[in-house]
Amino acid sequence: MYQGLLVIDADAHKLENPLLLRDYIEPQYRDRIGLVIDSLGDQRAKLIDFNPATGKNDYVRMFPQPQGLGKGGFRNLHPETTLGAMFNRVRIEHMDREGVDVQVIYGTLNLIFSSILDKDFAIALCRAYNTYMADDCRGYDNRLKPIGVLPLQDVDAAIAEMKRCINELGMVGIAVAPNLPIPHPKAPDAFPEIRTCKNISHPDFRPLLQTAVDLDIALGIHGGPGSYMVGGIADHMETFVLSHIFVQRNQQQMAMARMVFDGAFEQFPTLRVGFLEGGCGWIPDLAHAFHEHWEKRIRDFDPKNPYRPSLMDFTKLMIQERGVQNVNLLNQAKNLFDLLWSAEHDPAKIDDASLYEHYDLRHRDPMDYFKRGQIFASYESDDPGPSYMPQAMGEAGKHIPCFSGDYGHWDGVLKDCVKDAATATEYDREHLALLLGGNALALYGDRLRNSLPDYVKAESTVTAQ
Repeated sequence: MYQGLLVIDADAHKLENPLLLRDYIEPQYRDRIGLVIDSLGDQRAKLIDFNPATGKNDYVRMFPQPQGLGKGGFRNLHPETTLGAMFNRVRIEHMDREGVDVQVIYGTLNLIFSSILDKDFAIALCRAYNTYMADDCRGYDNRLKPIGVLPLQDVDAAIAEMKRCINELGMVGIAVAPNLPIPHPKAPDAFPEIRTCKNISHPDFRPLLQTAVDLDIALGIHGGPGSYMVGGIADHMETFVLSHIFVQRNQQQMAMARMVFDGAFEQFPTLRVGFLEGGCGWIPDLAHAFHEHWEKRIRDFDPKNPYRPSLMDFTKLMIQERGVQNVNLLNQAKNLFDLLWSAEHDPAKIDDASLYEHYDLRHRDPMDYFKRGQIFASYESDDPGPSYMPQAMGEAGKHIPCFSGDYGHWDGVLKDCVKDAATATEYDREHLALLLGGNALALYGDRLRNSLPDYVKAESTVTAQ
């Protein structure tokens, strides 16, 4: 705890040993998982995937992607937290030292599972990881809360695995990728090097979102560099530094925008989504862009009645602009006007649904999704975002950020992580309680709230009395 306040790390990480996963996966897949050293001496996971070119399972892939555009992790073992991310005895010692009561734990290698081309292999990997993590985190007085991962390649299998994670393995939430890589329609034979994506808001994934609502659990959207998921600007960067600057943020921005404008939050008004490891300081600017475009291009926009100046005003201004009056200029003005705004091209006569972009959302300001507690994001101890979000977004800005130490990843901060987050500015106690633990409880809901450590429950009882 921090000065009597509950501290929840809403996005900590496990560093999985791919060889250990082999103990949990079905025997027929064991030889398709391994470790390899790349040409720069970095350790990578090696997975034998389906090969579209040969039609066989002989596509040797290294994850994270070791080089080229969209390059993945490089020299990314954290000197303080690598062992703790592997072994829970060390993890708990670090949590005690820094005052972290609970860690909600996502994977690392599993962030690439939605990039696996072999659907059955992806399903097997997810099931193996989830069972492994449930075993790994069991005990420890409920301080370690694993998050399950789903194979987006098969929605039915993903739904079944979601239910298993929650109802059988006792997990408190589910992780999904921000998008599923799919072949680009202009270059289907070049997949996965050339690709586009199916966003998590796509209609095909709506049954999955419905299941999350039915189970009353959070979806944690988590991307990753070098994963072959579409990464926005990061896809055009060939160094890890530049790729990492953009990848998490861009993947989360795309996912959030599509969830809003594809109507997922409107269809599921109680769905809670965490946009993780991309920071939160960019949210006010993006939320403003959501509101502005909704207001000007959806709510108040009539594509059947665009602005059309009068021929007289147009001609008069054209004559004034040219400074001369002659028959040719008048004819030119009329010809141009007829080309642009003639009755022949009357927009009211165009019957095309694409004129009405996001028409079903015309009565819903995107800011409502933030205000009603559907959107959360993680922040790390060196992120100033939580301190200015209330000024940028009002009261809603207090309820979005969830503390994360990003434990186990190369850029996470361990020493004084809670203290630094708590003292970034002079928060009042109620606001600080939200930032350190309250918002994470709101995101993960009753499955986390009802399974807090015993000493936290006792402290809460004493405080209430």
